[in-house]
Amino acid sequence: MIASPQAPLTPDDYLHLEADSPVKHEYINGDAYAMAGASDIHVTIAGNLFALLRNHVRGTLCRVYIADMKARLEALNCFYYPDVLVTGDPRDAETATYKRFPKLIVEVLSESTEAFDRGDKFTDYQTLDTLAEYVIINTRHQRVECFRRTADDLWLLQTYTPENTCFELKSLQFTETFEALYEDAELEPTVPPTA
Repeated sequence: MIASPQAPLTPDDYLHLEADSPVKHEYINGDAYAMAGASDIHVTIAGNLFALLRNHVRGTLCRVYIADMKARLEALNCFYYPDVLVTGDPRDAETATYKRFPKLIVEVLSESTEAFDRGDKFTDYQTLDTLAEYVIINTRHQRVECFRRTADDLWLLQTYTPENTCFELKSLQFTETFEALYEDAELEPTVPPTA
């Protein structure tokens, strides 16, 4: 965590310190939290999806970012580092180190962040008015969970597994196979729960 002597960090303080930090930090209302490094499967899946999406949006106004681009949640005074972020909003061209108007955010699960990605972080992401789809990709099973915002501002879940052969990201009119998403990714072992 980046320490501040007496008072919480302002967003500008955080951005200034983060620019020079060798370790990435997420920022939540004045406090900065160091992020753990990612596993091989995590990086492989995120990289696969980035490459597939980049090819899909080529020639459009959409931009795809991976891992090092922050999402700014102004309503909550937060900065997060999603694994993949897609924006098509021209206002996002105004900021080089963070984006405020994503239409799609993807988190690849890891054991240390799964509860946060599914819980508070997802709730926080819902404050982004432009966010149409939040996607969680599993590293222990081939599973993609797509949460989509409805016209009534509800979030509906659609889960895809290899039995579906493909998964769909409706916010981008994108369909791809599990084979392409999980290419070269060795699934993490599933540990049975202890009683």
